[in-house]
This record gives sequence, structure tokens and C-alpha cells, in this order.
Amino acid sequence: MNPIKSFFIFLSFLLFFSFPLSNSLAISIPEENEVAKKFMTMIQKQQKILNDPIANHMIRQVGNHILSFLPPQPFKYSFYIVNDDVFNAFAGPGAHIFVYRGLITSLDSIDELAGIIGHEIAHAASRHVSESIDRSKFISIGSLAGMLAGAIIGSQSGSDSDAGATLMKGSMAIGQTAMLAFTRENETEADEKGIMFLKRSCFSPEGLQSGLMKIRALDFRGTEGIPDYVKTHPGTASRIAHVETILSDYIPPENKADCDTDFRFDMVKYRLLGLYAEIKPTFNTLTTQLKDNPSGTDAAAIHYGLGLVYARKSMREQAIFHLKKALSINIFDPMVLVELGRIYLMNGEPQKALNTLKGIESEPVMGVMAKFHQAAAHLELRNLSTAKDLFNTVLNQAPETYPKAYYHLANILSLEKKKGLSHYYLGLYYAEINNNKTAIIHLNKALEHLTDKDDIKKAKDRLHQLKKEFSKNREKEQH
Repeated sequence: MNPIKSFFIFLSFLLFFSFPLSNSLAISIPEENEVAKKFMTMIQKQQKILNDPIANHMIRQVGNHILSFLPPQPFKYSFYIVNDDVFNAFAGPGAHIFVYRGLITSLDSIDELAGIIGHEIAHAASRHVSESIDRSKFISIGSLAGMLAGAIIGSQSGSDSDAGATLMKGSMAIGQTAMLAFTRENETEADEKGIMFLKRSCFSPEGLQSGLMKIRALDFRGTEGIPDYVKTHPGTASRIAHVETILSDYIPPENKADCDTDFRFDMVKYRLLGLYAEIKPTFNTLTTQLKDNPSGTDAAAIHYGLGLVYARKSMREQAIFHLKKALSINIFDPMVLVELGRIYLMNGEPQKALNTLKGIESEPVMGVMAKFHQAAAHLELRNLSTAKDLFNTVLNQAPETYPKAYYHLANILSLEKKKGLSHYYLGLYYAEINNNKTAIIHLNKALEHLTDKDDIKKAKDRLHQLKKEFSKNREKEQH
């Protein structure tokens, strides 16, 4: 991970809080909720949030379990995975907790993940984000300009990267020295409270300690040489020492809560590696792991991840082979079956896909995913009515996760000679993937052919909304 990319991620977050919001000593909860709303709009537009139902379910389960031991909170907590190979996590305004994909795939246990999530929950519960917003008044316009310039220069490749980092260090050293003590105090408080939460939960608080040690070992992916005041979580070495002191005499109590849920950490970890990490290094790592320990406790997860990587390499027979190997270890595992069905479909075997996916529809997490792939299989087999019903069911349950369902419905409606509705659904599809220009074209075409009053109204309303957004974006680009 390029250190400058880590700079940019943090600076984008910090700059947002650095512009004048309030001159009061602290912002109120309604004010922070308003900031959170605007912040999340910015985050969503970057399309960096990972919409993986299985992985998202795991982090929500972990987060909500920890929250169940806290008193009533002023915010509704939300948990997200950022689709980036960064070993980090942070608490945003309004108790929005972000965990990076690279963090999950670098950890070794659910306790380590829970430790870091518990730390971020402690930041939110302590209202450290609100304090950070308040402290922004110490940052001068000159420092902000230097930070922004450093981010822009540093985001380029080559020698300019060093110049950007130097500029950033100089400007931020002036602007944020006064914030250092607060930041370190916040980290200490979050560690202490996080450990307290974890002691009450079913997770081991020692997971935070081992998680911090991994952060130290990985050097924040090359950013350890960067001053603490640039990092979202500074002082790793001193934090490890402090956490070790707190846990030095820790003995799990006899009445400690039991984890009554299988969080399936290994399977989710290798899913994230197999589906989203860079292909070549992931393939090499998983191949080596399997060769070194072909019958280890995580063999099924490694076969699963390797099968997903092979599918991305368009080597589908090998993908199917490894997924079947995973199934031979974890019999009837829905996580494996749903991906095997998907790859059969990719391989031009829709009937095999349907046979494989049968019975998963009622599964709480993977049911919608199975229905989406079943719908695609029925479309391949030209069972248009069944495919249409299934795609509509998917869109009723999870439209943000499966925008391609709109595209497939447009295809079905085109085959049914319903040109207006076909363009309408294409418009919805392109709007969902943030291609507003193409969405507007299709919605305009839809209005040329639609005859139903309700359909016309829906198309006009969506078109008006998109034109408004498109106009705002163009104005921002021009300025």
C-alpha cells in the first residue's frame, strides 16, 4: 500500500472536519447527525463501500454483540467495510464504523477483529469525533492549504510524492501540534473502554492486543515513518504497552458470555481475499498455504478462497474443483454452494446452477444471493416469467446490493417487446451504478414509449432527480 494513499484517505476524512462548522465548545447530537448525513453522502459517492452481504453480516454481528453490553446510545450504530487493501478502521460521525477489507484479511481470529471494532465503538461512544470537529478550529487556513496541496502532490507517482509528503509534514506540524495530546488521550480512552466492552462480551479482550501487534508488525503498510499526527490511530507502540499492562492479570471470568453464533471468520476472510484482493499475490499466497498445510483446520476456507480466485482468472474448471474440495470438508456449506452455483452459471451450465442453489433460498444471509443467481439461470434457460419474479423479489429485498437485477429485467422486458419499460429499467440500473448521464438518456427514451400513467410518473420523477444531481456535479467540477 502506497504511504501517500494512506495520507489521502486520512486527509479526506480530516479535511471534512476542518472547515468551520461551529464556534461552540462542542457540537450537539442533532448537529453531529447532520454532519454524519453529509459525510455518508460523500462516502457513498466514492463507491468504496463493499456491498458483500456475507462479510457485512459478520461485522454487523460482531458490532451489535458488543453494543448489546453498552447502555442506551444516542446514535444508531452502522458498520461498513471499505473495499481497500488498507490495514485500518475508524469511527466516523454519527457512530458510522468503518473497517477496511485489508484489515480483516490481515487478522487471524474473530477476537482480533472484535478487539478493533470494540475500540472504534469506544471512540463513538466517547464522542471523540465530536471533539475532533471542535478541535478543528485550531487549524489555520494556511495549514489547510498546505495539507490539501500535500495531498494533491502526494497522490501523484514519482518524485513529487516525496515533495508532497514533506509539504504535508511541515504544514500539519504547525496546525496540529495542539491536537496531539487530545488525540493520544482519545486513543488511550478508546483502548481502555474497548477492553471493558470486550470483557463483558463473548470475545477475548486479548484480541485487541494481538490486533495492535499486527498493526505494528505491518507498519501500517509502510507508513510507520510518518509522524503520529498524520495517522488515524497514532502511538501504536505505546498503546501496545498500555494494553499489555491492563491485561497483564486478565483471567476470563467463569460467567463470561458465550458466543452463540458461528461468525465464520476464516471463511469470510478467504472470501474477501478470493473475491476482492489483488489476484496475483492472493493466488500465490493461497497456493502456498494449501501446499504447506493441505489438511489444516482452515483447509476448507483456503480451497474456498482459491476457487474464487480461479473464477476471477476465468479458470472455471479449477474453480469448481476447489469449491467441491471445500464442500467435501464443509458438507452442504451454503457459502460454498452459492458460489459454486454462480460459477456453474458463468460456465454456461444454468441447470447445474439451479440444482446447486436449490434449498439455499431460505437461508437468512445468502437467500437473496441464491435467488439472484437462480433468476439469472432461469433467464439463460428462457424461463422469463420465473426469472422476472425472482429479480423483482431480489430488488424488493436488496436493491443496493444487486443493481444488475435492473439490467436483467431490462433484458427480459426487451425480449417481451416492452421497449418503454426496458429503457426505464436500464435507466434505473445506470443510476444505481452512478452513471447518471447514461441513465438520463435511457429514461428519456423510456418516456418516448411508456403509456401507463404510473410508469410515466415514476420515470419523470427519477429523471428530474437525476438531472438535478447531474447539474450539481457539473457545477462542482466547473468550480
